Amino acid sequence: MVAACAVVRNPYAGRYEPDLLPFMAQLRSLGTLLAEELVATLGRDNVETYSKAAIVGVDGELEHGAVWHEAGGWAMRAVLGEPKAIGPAAKAVAGAGYRLTVPLHYIHACYVRSHYNSMEIGIQDAPRPKEIVYALVMGTGGRVHERLGGLRKENIVGQGGQR
Repeated sequence: MVAACAVVRNPYAGRYEPDLLPFMAQLRSLGTLLAEELVATLGRDNVETYSKAAIVGVDGELEHGAVWHEAGGWAMRAVLGEPKAIGPAAKAVAGAGYRLTVPLHYIHACYVRSHYNSMEIGIQDAPRPKEIVYALVMGTGGRVHERLGGLRKENIVGQGGQR
């Protein structure tokens, strides 16, 4: 499993902004950059798990992290060739050095139990109060020695990302 993280200035820290869509649109290129970095590291055909995360500095709000669902999530899908499973996510408002546990699952069907996993992300001196840490996480397989049954990746029958 690998993570790519970026620290950005939060343009809305300390104030309420009713329209976050322009910020979400600005973050799309960052999502693509991080997704491409992960795929270059792992190899596109090797990626089997993914996720996204945001840690918002204490002058921001959780919704400033939620913009990453679209910006980071769709970027991963585009770079990986449009896998169907929803990209899991985690987000928090916290101080510098906070560590966030990020859930991962299989990219083509979210009920493949062998690929349920998590990875901790964080940056020692971020996010500061007016910053946000955005992260994408990818991995090359399921858990080592998994043996708890459930749907196997070779038994996926649907095309909607569920089963």
